[in-house]
Amino acid sequence: MTTTATAPTPTRRRPRLDRLDLVSLGILAAGLLSWGTGALPTAEAVANLTRVAPLVLFLGTVMVMVAIVQASQLFDIAAVALARLGRGSHAALFACCFALAAATSMLLNLDTTVVLLTPVMLALAAATRAPALALAMTTVWLANTASLLLPVSNLTNLLAADRIGLGPVPFAARMWAPQLAVLAVTALCLWWCFWRRRHRERERYVVPGALPAVADRRLLATSAAVCAGFVAAVVADVPIQVVSTAAAGLLLVHCLRRRRDLLSWELIPWRLITLTAGLFLVVPALMRHGGAEAVSALIGAGTGDAAVFRAGLTGAGLSNLVNNLPAYTAVESVVPTGREDVLLGLLIGTNAGPLILPWASMATLLWFDLVAGRRSDPAAPRLDVRLGRFIATGALLATTATLAGLAVLVWV
Repeated sequence: MTTTATAPTPTRRRPRLDRLDLVSLGILAAGLLSWGTGALPTAEAVANLTRVAPLVLFLGTVMVMVAIVQASQLFDIAAVALARLGRGSHAALFACCFALAAATSMLLNLDTTVVLLTPVMLALAAATRAPALALAMTTVWLANTASLLLPVSNLTNLLAADRIGLGPVPFAARMWAPQLAVLAVTALCLWWCFWRRRHRERERYVVPGALPAVADRRLLATSAAVCAGFVAAVVADVPIQVVSTAAAGLLLVHCLRRRRDLLSWELIPWRLITLTAGLFLVVPALMRHGGAEAVSALIGAGTGDAAVFRAGLTGAGLSNLVNNLPAYTAVESVVPTGREDVLLGLLIGTNAGPLILPWASMATLLWFDLVAGRRSDPAAPRLDVRLGRFIATGALLATTATLAGLAVLVWV
């Protein structure tokens, strides 16, 4: 009778609250206070929480899925395969990672890019000694900036496509040129800020030899099948919260039967859930009490190219303040019917712009949780992200990419 090797039971760490934890709790408290004091009527609060419930379900279940897949070593194997393509050249590795992240964001969606590729990039850095921050930033930046092409690429795209009545092909016909412009700016900023020679210790990275030894082949096989099913279901346009719930459920059943050492309360991403719920209470309350008038003043009542630029820049700014999804819905609510160009400009701002603050998009929040190592496995790769550098470089890309996308939108 054969036995399956299992990893040693990890030592549980005492959870600590960091700055983002406190921000999440504070925003949720502000939202509940708005509801409790009547600043946000109960009917509207319930409607907003009902609207955000599928997103919260997705966030909670997809992080459980990723944590278990991480323990299966699937991401480590994928990282070795990707590293071999570059053959030691940082430029070639950059091209491979850029193309992969851009393709998954455009053809699947930005959250899938973050969930599936961030652990691969962290494992890749560990296996090759390539710059970990450069690899990780490639994922989070492209998850946002490469999500303009198709309605499925971003939830904001679906909202915009539904509002202006564009199917996938007409939508792509309007957005392909802005998408190319934004990608070009993203490539330049990534290389200059993170990938060029001064940001790395080695002229060439270490090309891995043999694939890593697998401790639990059944868990690896189960995880590979679940990830393949996850991608297939997303491509088939199954609601993403249904896909993530089914994937997490299958992996949890496997762990209950064979790997209970992987299960803990740390699997639950409470920070993401509290922040998301809080934002969908705080932002509607603000819109009821002067916010709508302020947003209307920001985008103005003008027409032409100037109106497109104002909508895009307003969307980018608000996304970094309150998250891109409530920012999009807030600005969309004051855009007059028939202004398709203004809505597409807003879309560029809310997709390419939310790169400065950690809560600017749900994809960025997911990324922060993944790189911070908030999982039950203390040996999993993690990265210390300096918030100051993240904000400064994100501001550079958000500004230049949004302006480039808007310029091409009004020019083509």
